[in-house]
Amino acid sequence: MRALAVVVLLLAAICIASPVSAVNEDRYSYIKVEDVQVQLDNGTAVIHVNYTVDEGTRFIFFLLGKQDLKNKLLTILNYNDAQINHIDLSSADLSVNNASISYGKGIYWYPSHDFNVVIPSLTVRSPQATKTFSMTNQFSGGMGFFAVD
Repeated sequence: MRALAVVVLLLAAICIASPVSAVNEDRYSYIKVEDVQVQLDNGTAVIHVNYTVDEGTRFIFFLLGKQDLKNKLLTILNYNDAQINHIDLSSADLSVNNASISYGKGIYWYPSHDFNVVIPSLTVRSPQATKTFSMTNQFSGGMGFFAVD
């Protein structure tokens, strides 16, 4: 019974860990972002994020699942309608439908986007171009592209 109380207390401490207390800007709670890659496919953005989690949280994930990790990643990436396709303790794959604006005839615009942490390495790829940023919390300027059949 005492061990269960300790586990519950540890979980509570992890869940209420404030991102404000983080020392590094590329960190949110127990997650440290390494890089983000965005692949634009017509109106959809396919996102791959690599990160590390604090060692102490791994046992909690084993016991209670990854829902808190999912919620924190969605907060970090700052897409309201992102769907998580795959997640583990070092990376996740997400998709965002309608991330790009369609102007018809295969012409798309992926607008500027703000992230909630600093991304050490951000890469955004369209069928025609690749933009790379270092130590940024924003994809600025947007990107126009054409669909590929």
